[in-house]
Amino acid sequence: MSPPPLSAPEVPPALRLTCDGDALVANWRWLRTRGGGAACGAAVKADGYGLGAREVAARLIRAGCRDLFVSSWGEAAALGDLPDGVALSVLHGVREEDVAYALASPARPVLNSPPQVARWKAAGGGACDAMIDTGMNRLGLRPEEAGCLKGVAIETLMSHLASADEADTAFASRQRDAFAAVAACVPARRASLANSAGICLGADYAFDLTRPGLALYGGVPRAEAGGAIQPVMRIEAQVLQCRRVPAGETVGYGATWTAGGDAHVAILNIGYADGYLRGFSNAGRVFAGDRALPVVGRVSMDLLAVDATGTDVTEGDWLALDPDLGAASAASGLSQYELLTALGRRYQRRWT
Repeated sequence: MSPPPLSAPEVPPALRLTCDGDALVANWRWLRTRGGGAACGAAVKADGYGLGAREVAARLIRAGCRDLFVSSWGEAAALGDLPDGVALSVLHGVREEDVAYALASPARPVLNSPPQVARWKAAGGGACDAMIDTGMNRLGLRPEEAGCLKGVAIETLMSHLASADEADTAFASRQRDAFAAVAACVPARRASLANSAGICLGADYAFDLTRPGLALYGGVPRAEAGGAIQPVMRIEAQVLQCRRVPAGETVGYGATWTAGGDAHVAILNIGYADGYLRGFSNAGRVFAGDRALPVVGRVSMDLLAVDATGTDVTEGDWLALDPDLGAASAASGLSQYELLTALGRRYQRRWT
């Protein structure tokens, strides 16, 4: 008789992603307050912006959030059962392939086009949401197409701001006015316009329900949120090797960084496969305690080099990536949205 197979030992993580549940809830509460009397929902699409949709939703529901938004029916299914009184909206609407699942699901489709409206009517669908395009020219019915919604039971009529995070808010103001005009003519229980940046613009953009995303997760969409929005995510990578790089030698692909003097370089177990993208090459920073260490050379698929000269950083140490999404965005040229949603699968995710 063959001996039983040996069980594999648990593999210690080399990447840690720690999420602060208290900070997440504090951000949602600030956004709710900023929206005046409007209800405050939460976008948990893209797996909770990379942090884990189920974990995010559970914490926000306990805090009082009653409206969640995902992109697709697959994301709705992955979220699982929700408590009574919590509504889920599917932003991409209902394709022909989605009809059977959508009819059986408690989630509501957000109808975006005349064909989607006709499809939902023909299927005998019940309550739904609807998107009005007020200038973004992405998803949504044009205002002149809104007549096709006659006879549809609309729970939430919504639109989406295209540039509320820009300093010039003239376009956002035009969108707000255009949406208000349509909302006055289309029967719906609620109206919803503001994303995270729109919430920062004030109560005039809030209508009945706001739909924050980025700011929930620690992103700062406008200066008004600075100092109020707390970081939610902390990423730590382990040092695999430390090496002396003599003056004049280079580091990484393309030899894009040259040591000006003898350098103490630490190689970390993280790269663009983990969402730390090449925009950080020779531009990012990693922290050993309170000390910022510059990224040197190109970011590789699985590895990152930082100049740890003058520190006692050594193999096995854990270093933290920049938790300031705004600063990381400015350094890399990547949006705060990309920094969150590009996170890979190799992290040990944990919540505090």
